Amino acid sequence: MKNKEILLGPLSKNNPVIVQVLGICSALAVTSKLEPSIVMAISVIAVVALANVVISLLRNTIPNSIRIIVQLVVVAALVIIVDQVLKAFAYDVSKQLSVFVGLIITNCIVMGRLEAFALSHGPWESFLDGVGNGLGYGLILVIVGFFRELLGSGTLLGFQVIPQAFYELGYMNNGLMILPPMALIVVACIIWVHRSYNKDLQEK
Repeated sequence: MKNKEILLGPLSKNNPVIVQVLGICSALAVTSKLEPSIVMAISVIAVVALANVVISLLRNTIPNSIRIIVQLVVVAALVIIVDQVLKAFAYDVSKQLSVFVGLIITNCIVMGRLEAFALSHGPWESFLDGVGNGLGYGLILVIVGFFRELLGSGTLLGFQVIPQAFYELGYMNNGLMILPPMALIVVACIIWVHRSYNKDLQEK
């Protein structure tokens, strides 16, 4: 049960974006299309899960005075690897994500899980925690990217979804949806819906 809660908790009641309000900057910046949202989500899952495992394995050998430096070095190394993999196998998406892959290094979710969890738990629990929080973050990115691309461009993953007949009848894409402020509004709507169905969170 404990491992299940560690893995699944961040998907809803402990979600790092809509409950803890972390990682908002990248959620606003990379979600104008669904494809970069998915790639960014996978990248963060990989980085936070592997970083959690590495820090958990080293936790008893890291002097307290330099633990932040060690964490940054580990995360930076993983982010560089992810960035190079993206450039090798998904160059177009890598260009769309631009500097935001590199900014995973400073993502509060990654550093927060290392400090709050990996330094005090074993490798397996830390791995589950990293995957869970990465999935929770990625879930919000995918939802926001889905609605912004669908309503803003009429496409999903680059394929036209809204029939041409709709446009001929007068339907128009909402250009505001592809602007960064709309990402904040979509995230706010998700938070509102989430808290409406989780009344206990309103008391915290």
